[in-house]
Amino acid sequence: VQLVESGGGWVQPGGSLRLSCDVSGIDFRNYDMSWVRQPPEEGLEWIATVLRLRSGGPPTNYANSVKGRFTIFRDNEKDVLYLQMNSLKAEDTAMYYCAKWGGTDWIKGRGTQVTVSS
Repeated sequence: VQLVESGGGWVQPGGSLRLSCDVSGIDFRNYDMSWVRQPPEEGLEWIATVLRLRSGGPPTNYANSVKGRFTIFRDNEKDVLYLQMNSLKAEDTAMYYCAKWGGTDWIKGRGTQVTVSS
């Protein structure tokens, strides 16, 4: 599987960014997909998951730290995973990774840096 993230950058507090992840090497629509992040000098934090295609639409799950501000969604025709981030805070500064659970650990891309500061 190959995961290539893009869309990161610098933004002021309260701003928005949309991250994208191009996925290849797997039948994308049949896998749950997630975003995880790693703040500077901290461990990896799961933030959101969108489940594989099910009847009635794919449900989503969010960490409390981003619930109500971030939205994860996917395009199963283009094999792309997205993360819409609104009302960004300084504590959202981190390297963001598109991820697939590999059974014992996350399979991640190289990541895209998000920096929130004034």
